[in-house]
Amino acid sequence: MKYMIASDIHGSALYCGKMLRAYEREQADRLLLLGDILYHGPRNDLPEEYSPKEVAAMLNGSREKLLCIRGNCDAEVDQMVLQFPILADYALISECGRTYYLSHGHIYNEKNLPPLMESDVFIYGHTHVPRADRQGKRVFFNPGSVSLPKEGNPPSYGILEDGKFLVKTFEGTVLRELRP
Repeated sequence: MKYMIASDIHGSALYCGKMLRAYEREQADRLLLLGDILYHGPRNDLPEEYSPKEVAAMLNGSREKLLCIRGNCDAEVDQMVLQFPILADYALISECGRTYYLSHGHIYNEKNLPPLMESDVFIYGHTHVPRADRQGKRVFFNPGSVSLPKEGNPPSYGILEDGKFLVKTFEGTVLRELRP
C-alpha cells in the first residue's frame, strides 16, 4: 500500500489544493493527515490563502481516502464542519510485520515517546521540520509542514511505500529519503 502523509495545513486553501493535487499525482492509496487542519494557531502567522471553510470543503470531497488524527490546533468545533473523524490523538497501522504509530507530536514526540517496540515506526508532525532517520531499529518520520514550514524548509509532504520513506516538495524534489 502507498501512503501519502501530510501535516500542518493550518487552514491554507492554497496549500491544501497543492497537497490534494500531489496526492492524485502520487496515486497513493490513502492520505494520512497528522493534525492542525483548519486553524492556524495563536503562535503562527496566517498562512497564504487562509480559508478554513474552503479547506473543509476540499477535504470533505476526499473523506473516504483520509485517515486523520488531532493536532494541538484542532478542536471539537472543527469536527462539526468536517465529514470525517479528526479527534483521535493517535492511530496505529500494522503492515508487513511493522507497527506505524501516528501522532501529531505535541503530546508524544521524540522526548516523550509513546509505548513503542524496538522495530516500530514513529510518524509525527507538529515541528514543521521534515525528518526521516533511524535510531537503532526504530524509524522516526516527519513530513514537515504543508503550509508553514520552519527552519528554512519548503512546504512538504511524505510518502511511505514498501517500507521506503520520502519527504517531497510539491514540485517533486526529494528532501529526505530513508530506505528499508
